Amino acid sequence: MSGFLKSSIGKKIAMALSAFFLMFFLLQHFAINILSIFNPDTFNEVSHFMGTNPLVQFVLQPVLIFGVVFHFVMGFVLEYKNYTSRSISYAKNNGNANSTWMSRNMIYSGFAILAFVALHFIDFWFPELNTKYVIGDMSGLHNGEFRYYHELVEKFHNPARVGAYVVAFIFLALHLLHGFNSAFQSVGANNKYTKSLKGFGKVYAITIPLGFIVIALFHFFNNTH
Repeated sequence: MSGFLKSSIGKKIAMALSAFFLMFFLLQHFAINILSIFNPDTFNEVSHFMGTNPLVQFVLQPVLIFGVVFHFVMGFVLEYKNYTSRSISYAKNNGNANSTWMSRNMIYSGFAILAFVALHFIDFWFPELNTKYVIGDMSGLHNGEFRYYHELVEKFHNPARVGAYVVAFIFLALHLLHGFNSAFQSVGANNKYTKSLKGFGKVYAITIPLGFIVIALFHFFNNTH
């Protein structure tokens, strides 16, 4: 495995596989969070299940954290290798003419997303760990009602925080617009389905971040009126 990751192709394939995993998680995360708009009670029930199920908490959650760390570390490693080889490449080619803005700036959108992940952990994950494992409250209740919807809504009172979420999801969309197709290319998915995959990738890259933006704005404006 270590030998596989030492090769350039191995790094790209590993990066692609971690991207697929995170894109699946992102879809699942969106499916749960959109319930907060349409059915808060169901959102509370699903959140409680996810927050107390041992398989989710002690197996899937550590795998997810590893996947996030691995994806970003591998991305920075690949970006560094690309950077060190650019002086030769640019002598032969016009980098701007042979690549899109999104592909040339994946590192910056990646940093923006990483900053958002840190904010998201501070807003939700760390308080959740404190409630369950420090305070010792596994009930998910507050004043006799599930606390998840209330805690979600509370985070979207601050316009600065909402603005940060919106900007982060715009960067996520830009990141996905290149990253989705790049991941499939890295695993050799260049065939008669390539055009359809690119179309699906664009829909995914725009729809999912836009959906998260709608969730944030909905709760912000619903809180201010």
